[in-house]
Amino acid sequence: MATIQVTRGELSLAEKLYIPEVMRGVAITTRQLVKNVFGRKDIATRQYPDVKKPYPERFRGRHRLTWRDDGSVRCVACMLCSTACPANCIHIVAGDKGDNTVEKYPVSFEIDLLVCVYCGFCEEACPCDAIRMDSGKHPMPSFSRDKQRIRKVQLLEEGQPSTSHPGGLGN
Repeated sequence: MATIQVTRGELSLAEKLYIPEVMRGVAITTRQLVKNVFGRKDIATRQYPDVKKPYPERFRGRHRLTWRDDGSVRCVACMLCSTACPANCIHIVAGDKGDNTVEKYPVSFEIDLLVCVYCGFCEEACPCDAIRMDSGKHPMPSFSRDKQRIRKVQLLEEGQPSTSHPGGLGN
């Protein structure tokens, strides 16, 4: 292989000081400033607190837990939602009622919203329609990581009675 010798020309004083590039940057910034100040009709600004952006129809919203007609949580702590979760953000501690004819229940049910990717796999995996993502509410920002962990009480507050009957039977 042969090497090729490249000769570079000598830079002028203006090129060494970057004056043409600095002037071009100042011109672009000035042009944008004038356009923003005097051409307000072309700016797509939303007046946020008064005018909110509508969510798309497929927006899932925050999680919620549903309950039965007797007021008990519909979740049977089967762990399918936490198993299906790709972000591993659902943590459930199961409790036993002591009666073999009655299913388990979640002693604690916690979702870390900072980790959640809102994929909906938990909702699809749930066999008893206990967790849903149709609240239409966006998670609110906070300065604390702990406030982004929603627990069973908050999930039930968002919820409502479920109208589904697994297996076509009653509760």
